[in-house]
Amino acid sequence: MDPIKVDPEIMGGTPCFAGTRVPIQNLFDYLEGRHPLAEFLDHFPSVRREQAVRVIEIAREAILAPPKPARAKAI
Repeated sequence: MDPIKVDPEIMGGTPCFAGTRVPIQNLFDYLEGRHPLAEFLDHFPSVRREQAVRVIEIAREAILAPPKPARAKAI
């Protein structure tokens, strides 16, 4: 199950944790502010630890993924 939900009817389409109204950005704001994951989870009890960890993994994979080779343009 995807831990991220984007729905125009929920928070105006802001990416949120699935099944919640908690924006994904909140997690990264906490981590950037040097707050532990446990503190984020305490403040947003509707987010499951597995969801938060998976979002971090998705971000890591996106950043560290090898670049895709450029496609040849059709002439």
